[in-house]
Amino acid sequence: MTTYKEIKGTNIEAVASDPSNLLDGQVWFNTAANALKGYAGAAVDAWSTGNSMNTGRRDMGSAGAAAQTAALAFGGVNSINNTEAYNGTNWTEVNNLNTARKYIAGFGTQTAAIGFGGYHPGSIDNATELWNGTNWTEVNNLNTARLNSGGSGANSTAGLAFGGAPGTKNETEIWNGTNWTEVNNLNTARANMGGCGTNTAALAFGGELPPGYLALTEKWNGTNWTEVNDLNTARYKPGAAGITTAALAFGGQSAAEPETAVTEKYNGTNWTEVNDMNVGRYGHGQAGTIDLALAFGGSESPGAQTEEWGEIGGTLTFTDA
Repeated sequence: MTTYKEIKGTNIEAVASDPSNLLDGQVWFNTAANALKGYAGAAVDAWSTGNSMNTGRRDMGSAGAAAQTAALAFGGVNSINNTEAYNGTNWTEVNNLNTARKYIAGFGTQTAAIGFGGYHPGSIDNATELWNGTNWTEVNNLNTARLNSGGSGANSTAGLAFGGAPGTKNETEIWNGTNWTEVNNLNTARANMGGCGTNTAALAFGGELPPGYLALTEKWNGTNWTEVNDLNTARYKPGAAGITTAALAFGGQSAAEPETAVTEKYNGTNWTEVNDMNVGRYGHGQAGTIDLALAFGGSESPGAQTEEWGEIGGTLTFTDA
C-alpha cells in the first residue's frame, strides 16, 4: 500500500492550528480540534450530482424554502398526484395530492407546504392543498385559477402567488394561512417565471411573454412590485432559490438553448453568471438557498436527475462516520 509520505514526501503533521499557504492534497492533524484535515484546492460554488427521484417529471410543485436537505416534490407532467420527500440523500414516496395535476406551483417547507393552481384534464385549477408533513388537505381556493405561476413563501401560513397563464397574467395574491387576497399586480404579466422569497419580500425573474422569453426581474416589498436589474440570460421555467438580496437562478429554456444549464447569482442589485449545472433542463423543482440549493427533475422527456449546489473544495475535515 502506498503511504502518504511516499506520495507527498513528508509525514502527516500534527499542528495546533490549520496551516497557511496550503497545497492541493495536503493533509494534517489539528490537535486543538482533534481532527484530521485536508485541503482540496480553492473552494468554489458548483453543482454536484445527487440521487435521482423515483418518478421523473417536470412542471411540478416544490417546497423546501431554506433547506437543501429537506425538499418536497408534488404533481407534475403527466398530471400526476405523486409526492416525494428528499432527506439530503434519497427521495421517498409519500402520500399523494388529492387532485392530480401538472403546471402546479408551491412554496413552504418539506413538512409545511402549499400547492396551488395547475391543470388537470379539462380544467385550469384554482384548488389549493395544504401539506402537514404527512397528508394533503384541500383548503380555500385561489381567486384566479392559473397554471405556470410563480410562488414564494417560507412556510404554509404565509405566501405569494403571482403571474401565470392562460393569457399571461399579472395578478398577485397573498396567502395568510386561511385565505387568498388579491394585492397589487406584477408590472409585466408573464408565465413560467422563477420565484423565491417570502410573502413580504419576493423576487420574480425570467418567464415568458409571447413571442419571447424574458430577462425581467421584479422585487416585491409587501405592497408593490418594482422592476430591478435583469438576468443576463433571458429564459423561461428556470429554477429559483434564496431571498430578495441573495438569490440563485438556474437552468430553464433560452432562445439559444432549449435546455440551458446557465446559473446566475443575485446580490440584491445585479445578476452574475457562475458555474453551470451539469445537466441543462427546464421546468425542474427547486429548494434551498443561494449557498445550498437543490434542482430536481425537469425537461421535455421528464427526467429524475437531482443536483446539489454548494461549496466544493477548500479545507475538509475527515471523520470515521
